[in-house]
Amino acid sequence: MKIKALLYIGLLATTAVWGGAFLVMKDSLERQDVYSFLASRFILAALFMFLYKPRCLQGLSKVFIKRAVLAGVLLGSGFIFQTFGLTKTTVSNTGFITGLYLVFTPLIAWLLLKREIVKMQWSAVFVATIGLYLISFTGISIGFGEALVLISAILFAGQIVALGEWSDGKNTYALTLIQILVSSVIFLTLSLIEGYQLPPDGGVWSAVLFTAFFATFIGFLIQTKAQSVMSATAAGVLLAMEVPFALFFGLYFDNDPVTFRIISGGSLVMIAMALVIWSDSRDTKSEAK
Repeated sequence: MKIKALLYIGLLATTAVWGGAFLVMKDSLERQDVYSFLASRFILAALFMFLYKPRCLQGLSKVFIKRAVLAGVLLGSGFIFQTFGLTKTTVSNTGFITGLYLVFTPLIAWLLLKREIVKMQWSAVFVATIGLYLISFTGISIGFGEALVLISAILFAGQIVALGEWSDGKNTYALTLIQILVSSVIFLTLSLIEGYQLPPDGGVWSAVLFTAFFATFIGFLIQTKAQSVMSATAAGVLLAMEVPFALFFGLYFDNDPVTFRIISGGSLVMIAMALVIWSDSRDTKSEAK
């Protein structure tokens, strides 16, 4: 139980880093193209992982590798649609629409895998969705950028479901590294079409290093490990905390006013998170009996 509690905390810390990455990336993507930025970020993350454990890919089965590659394709594709959409719409719109993966996650698990979703988790998804609406929704007109981000939400939900099925906690490091490597290949290939660009200045290099080490290497490692002990739906609700964190950092650094609507929305997302943790702990106790 202590390890599981630490993974909950680690996953929440990861969402805080991802929330902060929205602001970091928004500024950097004005000076470096999307694919070059993502290629730089994921290549560096893969190098960090290789340096830490150079032999982690030895002895893996073909089935494991195929599953990890598919998860990587979903992850990389999701980032392409999300990041390119971010350049065509606002940070708040991107945060809200991306957060809809918490709705798509149980739907995909239910429709494709016939996974039963308990009522408490459906309730948490509903409460969290209302919270996201209150936090971020400012009258979105579905344009090109919003459509791209919506596609990314579906792809991210697919990746969450895949990790929920295939992450068993034994080969977490290898599963994470393969996802990052596959994403790196996708981003680098796309960046070469128009010519890969190195980060043009120290500010962009700082953003690349921050997102490579903390948001990618550490963040996806924690997510993959955490999903070995919780359902995809529970992980989806916890990961939705990325949106309140993104808003908090935006308010803090941009000095935006704090409104009752924002406070209410953030509270609802936290209530949803508490419902998922309580439901998950109750199920664990039931299984122990």
